Amino acid sequence: MFTGIVEEVGRVLEAEALEGGRRFRVGCSFAAELRPDESVATNGVCLTVTALDGGGFVTGLAPETRQRTNLDALDGGARVNLERSVTPSTRMGGHFVQGHVDGTGTIESFRPDADALWVTVRAPRELMRYVVPKGYVALDGTSLTVVDAGEDTFSVTLVAYTRSHVVLPTRVVGDAVNIEVDVLGKYVERLLSHRTEVTE
Repeated sequence: MFTGIVEEVGRVLEAEALEGGRRFRVGCSFAAELRPDESVATNGVCLTVTALDGGGFVTGLAPETRQRTNLDALDGGARVNLERSVTPSTRMGGHFVQGHVDGTGTIESFRPDADALWVTVRAPRELMRYVVPKGYVALDGTSLTVVDAGEDTFSVTLVAYTRSHVVLPTRVVGDAVNIEVDVLGKYVERLLSHRTEVTE
């Protein structure tokens, strides 16, 4: 479990293809505090640390992760949002983020607004039913508040501090972003569908 508050922007030090998967070595300042089997959200994707290696950690991508997220397109030198999993004493500054990406969207536009930045994302319609104004969404692992939502697009705003501590403002229009919708909405939908089935 994560909060969506990015701890650090790390860098992919090495990326190599493996049979059916991919292996990454990611550099970060907290690598010495990690141990194998821990989870680190990397651009919002919960990945398992498989080894520690010279100022970074090593992790792998399974075929499902490669298909569902934007990580497969990353090469050496790419910057990534990083967050370690929560502990019992962690402040919940964002929202409940599982690191289980629901799919990817595409950046439609950036619009400066004083010291803030509006970002509009086009997303699959099957995800848009969980995206509501003033609700939460995680983009590349960053917990953000939805400002407005249409049929297939939604917008968020980044304040100046957030802009300087996450990778989203460094992207360009057309780039893919990982989307994790608020899991609470999915639970409510599932519970209501079962309730409907029972009463029919």
